Amino acid sequence: MATRNVVKKEDPILRKQSRVVTKFDERLWELLDDMVETMYADEGVGLAAVQVASLKRAVVIDLQDGEGVTELINPVITKEEGIQYEIEGCLSIPGEYYETIRPERITVEYDDRYGEHHVEEVDGFRAVCYCHEIDHTNGILFLDRLNPEPHDREELEERARIRRAEKNNERG
Repeated sequence: MATRNVVKKEDPILRKQSRVVTKFDERLWELLDDMVETMYADEGVGLAAVQVASLKRAVVIDLQDGEGVTELINPVITKEEGIQYEIEGCLSIPGEYYETIRPERITVEYDDRYGEHHVEEVDGFRAVCYCHEIDHTNGILFLDRLNPEPHDREELEERARIRRAEKNNERG
């Protein structure tokens, strides 16, 4: 495994549509492993392959909630319900955090690293992260999902602090 350079928002590759993965082989596994290592090195909770300059429809997520790493290959959101507001950031846009609008719950279909198909329903912060990373595979940045009428930033930041503290307490 190795860390890779994360491309920044000025790089036009971030606006490109990623390609469907058809080969579930050692090259894909190496990419996924490198993405996880890069995500951890940069202290992120998710990373899409396009962020390390690979136009494969691949995403890795680890919310540090005890569930471990989730790898989504060829992910597609098939259902959205409700709305939620969240402060988001991005490893490709360091230091910038803004309020976004996302679905509260989603259903996503994807393949794992071995090509096995899965259907998963997620909600809350996990849904935000899935949407954020899947957007990357479609050339969409979180800056495209900003809330035009942001809530009180202090309130949202306090909610984010509470969520982080709860996660830290869960880890022990």
